[in-house]
Parts: sequence; C-alpha cells; structure tokens
Amino acid sequence: MSIDRIRQLFSDSIEVKRRVLEGDCLDVLVAMGKEIVASIENNGKLMLCGNGGSAADAQHLAAELLIRLRPQNNRKGIPAIALAQDTSTLTACGNDFGYDQLYERMVHTLGKPGDVLIVITTSGNSNNILKALSVARKNGIAAFGFLGAGGGEALKYCDKAFVVPDDNTGRIQETHITAGHALMEYVEDSLINSGFINFQDK
Repeated sequence: MSIDRIRQLFSDSIEVKRRVLEGDCLDVLVAMGKEIVASIENNGKLMLCGNGGSAADAQHLAAELLIRLRPQNNRKGIPAIALAQDTSTLTACGNDFGYDQLYERMVHTLGKPGDVLIVITTSGNSNNILKALSVARKNGIAAFGFLGAGGGEALKYCDKAFVVPDDNTGRIQETHITAGHALMEYVEDSLINSGFINFQDK
C-alpha cells in the first residue's frame, strides 16, 4: 500500500464525518444522551452490543463509563455493560441455543424496564442484533442503534438511530466510535453537572 492510498483513507474518513456534520445526524445523539442520563438517574443502566469490530466498540464505550473517560474527570463509575461477555457465556449460548439468541437472551435476562440498549452494527441486518432490539422494545427498554448503509432492517426496530451516511464498513466504524465518544462525553458531563455522580480520590 502506497502512502497515497493511506492518505486517501484518511481523506475518505474525514469526508464521511463532514457529511455527518452537514446532515441532521447529531441531534439524535443529544436525544439519546438525554434518555441515557434519565435512565441512569433513575437507577437504570446502559447496555451495548455488536458483532466483530462493533462488539469491540461496545466494550470500549462501556469501559469509558464504567471506569474513566477523561483523566480530569476522576469520578464514580457509571453503570454500563457490554453484552459480549466472557468466552464461557458466548460459547455456551452458541452451542446450546445458537448465536442468534445470544444478545436477545442477555437483554431479556439482564435488562429491566427503563434501561437503554445501544446496538452497534454496520449492516443493520444481523439476526442477533434484530432479536436484541425486538426483546428490548417488548420489555420497556429504550432501543437505540448506531447504524450505517441506510440502517438495514435494524432501523425499523430502533426508537432512535444514528445512521452513518456511507456503506464502507471501515468508514462506518470510524464514525461510530467518534459518535460514541461524543455521546459518552455528553452523558458524563450531564451527570457531573447535575451532581448525580461525584468525584473521587485516585
């Protein structure tokens, strides 16, 4: 790969984010943030899930709330959980019930009314994601999506969706993590400003 190709990849990523800035995608992040904050202030939690790189993004964003997002904000943990759990849980469900049921089972078991679920998917068509969204809505759990490529089937199951205006998997994932960081900062700032979470000693 030449340096020109690498430069083009950076340029393509910037272009997708520029289209997000020029569109109406950002308002939905604020709306999501408000619901997540309200959920947490009412003893709810945020659940996140995805497949492949999106599963890693879900774990990444959950860790930002559970542990620490920004070094200057050394605060108490914020309840968030990535549903791609340990290998025993993943392989047991895959072996005993099928991988398609994994997130559905996790949401049904760990979620409760008033919680929030964020699914992260570049295609919007993964069966395990669609099942998770469906069971969330049936159980009074807000169903949000970080989507791409038009949203896929997941779009009709989401209460709110941030849809990246592109169909390239890499560019969608890069934009998802930017949006995810922005959303987590919104949640953290709101909870600090309201006094709901306090700072702690290192």
